[in-house]
Amino acid sequence: MNFEFQKYQGTGNDFVVLDNRDARYSTITVDQIRQFCDRKMGVGSDGLILINPCMEADFEMVFYNPDASKSFCGNGARCAIAFVRDHNMDMHHQRFLAIDGMHAYRVEKDQLAVQMSDVQEVLPLDEFRGLVNTGSPHMVIKSQDISTPNVISLGQQIRYSETYVKEGVNVNLMWPIDQNSLAIGTYERGVENETLSCGTGATACALYYADSEGLNEGSIQVHTKGGMLTVDFRRSMGVFKHVWLKGPAVSVYSGNCTL
Repeated sequence: MNFEFQKYQGTGNDFVVLDNRDARYSTITVDQIRQFCDRKMGVGSDGLILINPCMEADFEMVFYNPDASKSFCGNGARCAIAFVRDHNMDMHHQRFLAIDGMHAYRVEKDQLAVQMSDVQEVLPLDEFRGLVNTGSPHMVIKSQDISTPNVISLGQQIRYSETYVKEGVNVNLMWPIDQNSLAIGTYERGVENETLSCGTGATACALYYADSEGLNEGSIQVHTKGGMLTVDFRRSMGVFKHVWLKGPAVSVYSGNCTL
């Protein structure tokens, strides 16, 4: 099958995007997804996105990890929004459908913002670690060492532990820079490696930090290795609501390939 694709990146998190409004790519296979995302044998990316039509929203985003598993992806969502904007698609609903439900979005010049799902709780594991589900499950670890070797070592150790080997978990190392900003490094399941950025991971780290500091609302800058994201939030009755992830997302190139 011949594929016309575009490559997008949001703070270094890169994705293959396929325009599937006419359903031409609906029969894409697991093997084709994996080959597309393979950095040695394919185009190479942190995931693959199908842009589908949707009656109730501007579009539906179907996101595949490089292993062809499905999940929600914050940076992938922002890249999908950029694709829709760049192709002059109808954006009057200002919302899209994803695997975890409907999401609102905004376009603010070069910043693209997506409203994340409400986060019911931050589950502390000990004084240095916690679990947060932001559409994908994340473990957040407070660590001053966010170097790539440490991210990969701890990430693999936890992700392939007996507890998480079956379902998987993303692992984030986080360290506060000041009261309103964090530096993070993320090991992503599905990618099975460190990524330059992770939108759901940045959100998880920001909310973990807010919870540990007793913050009920605010805006936290998250410095990923691929650039800066901003997470806005409000907490009511213990639930994080009105959570927005914002940052840049741009087209890298377009191409054709046969798989």
